[in-house]
This record gives sequence, C-alpha cells and structure tokens, in this order.
Amino acid sequence: METLVEQNKMEHMEIKKLVVTMSLPIIISMIIQALYNIVDSIFVAKISSDALTAVSLCYPVQTIMVSVACGTAVGFNTLLARYLGEKKFKEANNTVVHGILLGLLNGLIFALLGIFFSNAFLSAFTKNQEILAMGNIYIKICTLLSFTIFVQIIFERIMQATGNAIYNMVMQGAGAIINIILDPIFIFGLFGLPKMGVTGAAIATVIGQFCAMLIGYLITKVKIKDLEVKFSNFSFSSSILKKIYKVGFPAILMQSVLSFMTVFMNMILAPFSDIAISVFSVYYKLQNFLNMAVLGITNALIPIIAYNYGAKRFDRVQKSIQFSLVLSIVIMAIGMLVFRIFARPLMALFSATDEMYAIGIPALKIISLSFIFAGINVVLCSAFQALNHANTSLFITLARQLVFLLPLTYFLMHQFDINTGWYAFVLTEGVCAIFACIYYRKLKQSI
Repeated sequence: METLVEQNKMEHMEIKKLVVTMSLPIIISMIIQALYNIVDSIFVAKISSDALTAVSLCYPVQTIMVSVACGTAVGFNTLLARYLGEKKFKEANNTVVHGILLGLLNGLIFALLGIFFSNAFLSAFTKNQEILAMGNIYIKICTLLSFTIFVQIIFERIMQATGNAIYNMVMQGAGAIINIILDPIFIFGLFGLPKMGVTGAAIATVIGQFCAMLIGYLITKVKIKDLEVKFSNFSFSSSILKKIYKVGFPAILMQSVLSFMTVFMNMILAPFSDIAISVFSVYYKLQNFLNMAVLGITNALIPIIAYNYGAKRFDRVQKSIQFSLVLSIVIMAIGMLVFRIFARPLMALFSATDEMYAIGIPALKIISLSFIFAGINVVLCSAFQALNHANTSLFITLARQLVFLLPLTYFLMHQFDINTGWYAFVLTEGVCAIFACIYYRKLKQSI
C-alpha cells in the first residue's frame, strides 16, 4: 500500500511540493550529519591551532568513510526498494541483513587501515610532532568504531526505502545532540572528568554515532513492520552483493572525489603553512552545510526523474530539473552573500588567530563566488545520472573537483600567491557549469 501511494505521489503530486517534501527530510538529515565535524572543530579550536590542524588533517579520512557508507547505502537502498515494490519480502529481509553485515565489514576494513596507516597518512602533510600525535589518536578512535556510521546509514536508507524518512531526523538529531553535549565535557574535562582534548572530541563523536545507530536499529525493529532484522534467517547471496555494488560502487567513486580533492588540496597548501590547511578545512566544513542542502535536493531529484522518465512523463522530468536548479541557485546565492558579508564572524567561530584571519577571510570571500556555479553543476550532474548519462556526470564531477581544479590551484598559488589560487574554484566551477548547461540543453531536446 505504501509503495502504491509513493508511486502515485511520484507521478501526480505537484512538482514543487514533491521536490520539497522529498528533499527536506534528507537535507535536515545530511546537515545534522555535517554537524559532527563542525562541532568538533569549533571546540577543538579552543584548545590550540595545532589541535585544529590535527582534526583538519583527519577530515578527509572521515569523508572517505562517509562516501563508502553512503555509496554502499545507495546500492542497498535501490535493491531494497525494488524488492519491496515487487512484494518480495523474503529477499528484502535478506538484503537488510546483507546491508548491516556490509556495514560491519567496511567498519573492520577502516579500523585496520586506521591502526596501521594513520601515521603514514598524516606524515604526508606535516612534520609537527604534536599535530601528528593528536591526529593519530583522533583517526584511530574514529576508524576503530567506524562501523557505527556504516550501519547507521544503512538504517537511514531502510527508513527511506519504506517511506519513513521522517525517522532519519530523529536518529540523526539524537546523535548530533549527544555529540554536541559530550564534546565540551570530554574536551575540557567538565563535571570532574579528565581533560581529554582531541581524544575527547573523537570519543564524543563515536558515542554520538553509536547512539544514532542504536536508535536506528530500534526504530527499524519497532516501526517498520514490513521488514525483520533477523540474522537467523540470513542466507549469503553473492547476487545481492553484486546488485548492491553495481549501483553502489559508482556512487562511492562520485562521493569520494570530494575527499580526494581535500587530500590533494592539503598537499598543495602544506608548503605555505599548517594554518593554511586549517583554513581550508574550516571553509570546507562551512561550505558543507550549503553542499548538503543541494545534495539533499538532488537525492530527491534522482528518483523523481527516474520514475517519471520511466512513466514517459517527460514534462514532469523537465519541471523537476528546472525547479531544483532554481532552488539550488537561491540556496547558493544566499550562501555566497553570507560568506562574503560575514567572513570574519564565520572564522571567529573557530577561535581564529591573526594568521587564520589573514588567509581565511580572502579565501571565504573569493571561493564563495563559485557557489552558484557549483549548485548548477551538482543539480545537472544528478539529472544526467538519472537519465542514464552517468559518464557525462562523472566527467564534470572529476573536472570540477580534481582534473582541472587541482592543477589550476597549484599553478596560481605557486606563480602568484595563495589568495590568487582560490580563484581556481571560481574558474573551474564556471567553465563546468557552462558545459553542463550546453549539454543539458541538447539533452532536453531528446527528452
């Protein structure tokens, strides 16, 4: 019954209302997820600039974990929704257990990587022993208990596939609130606890994620009647794994691009100073709030396009893309104004030093000029993906975040100065947006 209602909604609900109602829970969930890292950074910055740099260097590792988790969850969600639509509840239940076990396995893999390779990873960016010591502890704690984030996102997609996305906000919100409460207690040693600094930030993060995972399990168990989480009925299926990663692996690659961009950008910035790395991390975490809002829209847009394209409702396909573009441009334009007008107060959230202000204020003001172009690129790339033009989507994504951006940033920073280098973001996003619009215009004629 729920599936039929969802189908009717996809085909008949007014497009603006459909995009907003489907994207809003996802946006809230993703923004709450972004809070974990930004709250850590705000509190950690009060310890020292070295502490902020240590956490900043660890951020790409966390985003790679989230990319693997979300990519796996995309494939899992697609398969689960299909089985539920076909009323194949036995296969759906088996898929759920496969998803949870994959979450645990991915957590184990990252735990081993964290134990054995954290020092080598961090040493590529800094020789500061204090930063290395704090960064090693932070990475090891986060990776050792990373199964919490992998399994949590699986529960999130179970709720989404069964039409219960509203519960995501409960799960994510509870985890974020717990993290925000515990951060100052563990970092600064409140209520008689020892002062743990960066270690406390990592512990608060994983406790918040563990609680969110536990709440996700309980909601799935109690509220979602169509599915059962029973390991006793588990039957290993290589076919299920292949189907999950046939969709999931490209999604992992797409989402990991941002993580690798951050890693290479840190390498470009390292010769300037450790502070430059901290500033870029601060920018990235602040911009992530806007990025999550647009990604929430595109997460809703993809199934809307796919469904209506399959139903040959091409008018709704075009309307959904156009409205999503307008919505994203408005969000990014507001973000650009906030970054340009309030650059200093935004940096002040992270206990900025004079050097951080000197690098950070121009960075925020310059890079924010690329926001509107970025919004256009993200929406159109998602539209191309939904319309089976995934190669074009991948090309634009790689161009705007790796292939063109990094060499141009390196060239401008080393030929001129660090501030000139930030214009690489504006140039790259602008050129890619022009290409995406031209391609979409041609594609629209064939829809």
